[in-house]
Amino acid sequence: MRKTLKKLQKFSGVKGPVVTVVMDGVGLAPDTAGNAVAAAYTPCLDMLMKNYPTVSLKAHGTAVGLPSDDDMGNSEVGHNALGAGQVFAQGAKLVSNSIESGKMFASATWQELVANVKATGGTLHFLGLFSDGNVHSHIDHLKAMVREAKVEGVKTVRIHTLIDGRDVGETSALEYIEPFEAFLADLNSTDFDAAIASGGGRMTITMDRYEANWAMVELGWKTHVLGEGRQFASAAEAVKTYRAETKVIDQDLPPFVIAKDGKPVGTVNDGDSVIFYNFRGDRSIEISKAFDGGAEFDKFDRVRVPRVVYAGMLEYDGDLHIPKKYLVSPPEITNTMSEYLANTGVSQLAISETQKYGHVTYFWNGNKSGKFSEELETYIEVPSDVVPFEQRPWMKCAEITDKLIECLESGKYKYLRVNFPNGDMVGHTGSLAATRCSMEALDLQLARLLPVIDRLGGVALLTADHGNADEMYETDKQGQPKVGKDGSYKAKTSHTLNRVPCIIYDNTEAKNAYTVKADNGDFGLSSVAATMVNLMGFEAPEMWDSSIIEVK
Repeated sequence: MRKTLKKLQKFSGVKGPVVTVVMDGVGLAPDTAGNAVAAAYTPCLDMLMKNYPTVSLKAHGTAVGLPSDDDMGNSEVGHNALGAGQVFAQGAKLVSNSIESGKMFASATWQELVANVKATGGTLHFLGLFSDGNVHSHIDHLKAMVREAKVEGVKTVRIHTLIDGRDVGETSALEYIEPFEAFLADLNSTDFDAAIASGGGRMTITMDRYEANWAMVELGWKTHVLGEGRQFASAAEAVKTYRAETKVIDQDLPPFVIAKDGKPVGTVNDGDSVIFYNFRGDRSIEISKAFDGGAEFDKFDRVRVPRVVYAGMLEYDGDLHIPKKYLVSPPEITNTMSEYLANTGVSQLAISETQKYGHVTYFWNGNKSGKFSEELETYIEVPSDVVPFEQRPWMKCAEITDKLIECLESGKYKYLRVNFPNGDMVGHTGSLAATRCSMEALDLQLARLLPVIDRLGGVALLTADHGNADEMYETDKQGQPKVGKDGSYKAKTSHTLNRVPCIIYDNTEAKNAYTVKADNGDFGLSSVAATMVNLMGFEAPEMWDSSIIEVK
């Protein structure tokens, strides 16, 4: 059945373009020493929050489908909620439920993975982000699968650890490695051998996204599959040695291979099974392509392509079916804003740079990589720089704005959405100075963009998908930066639990036809979709969460 929007009876909508601006990683927090948003010189953003209707939105935990309100939001679930107008149970919760119910282990994929190595005498490999950050993965999921592998008679297990330091403390690797080694030691026996085989920082190997840097994936392939790289006796030794030598934080640690008597303990070989246990899709797709890709794979020379059974934790791309096998079905996100607008005949533009391009397309559309209408939808990707973000904290915000203004002035699009990645991507570096600069660069572009929207008789809603730049230092229970023994602050590279702003920028006559509802603390990111279609003069579908505005 074709899903279309109905016109509002009392409000015909804004005459000009309607724009959603996602200021990625820009949360609301007290003005402490670690708040790069507050510390930055942002006259445009300050003016907006002072002079225009502003409410705060929940952007973490249950408000975006995560298991509990202790779980930080992330760009993926945030854009799911923004684009769908609804909250769906997300990856972490789906996986936990599947493990607890036993559904995962009863699945045909799990049974095939286990049966394969039992028949061949091969190794069951687990590859993924090694922490309890619960954004890409959770170490408890890994432990549950290792336990079950032993129960089901698997003889050899190898774990390939992608060190976090981004969704968790920046130098917390040993807090996960050492207890996990003890966990394996308790499990190991004469007929069960489990060990860590390789690893490296998540921003160094394997977990590239949006094909921004295939060299990361190639380095991961060489490390995990081929066993090439610097050898250590243990993962803990590797981390300690690299920290002393390089002084980098965990996410940037170089790759390492665990070896015994000069031989890697866990290369991937014919007859093995491999599970990529991340549940989040963006940084899982490229390594899945490398394993699943046949002779046509051309992104890098894999040197040796072992014949294995490969599976992801979830299906990371439902349209392209990546990977071919997976353990847990992803949430079926339906009735998204893009689908309704396309069916109603509304022309749409989605634009960002590479780092967040998939967020305003794939995630916004409910984890679907295709368009709902080739005629009505345009996607624009501005290529990101392949350099450390703290070295160019302005990223591509000016180029994005150039193209967005061009598209606005073309008159082709009624609804436009844009993501500026600065606050999130630079915030993840842990550099307060760079993140402050990134916010100032973003503010300059907002000051360019808004007058164009005014001139065209349009309206903008400015928000964020989660916090990050608002807390650049670890905080105590009072929200104040933690002070180390040497008197310095400890950098924070992860997202925050803070709410995000939602600003309605409207200088048209249409603003007299509606009111912005009082901020009672109940609004979440999923309220944005209904707000946008209301501003266009349409009723929101009944399954969407309520709008932030109310027509008089």
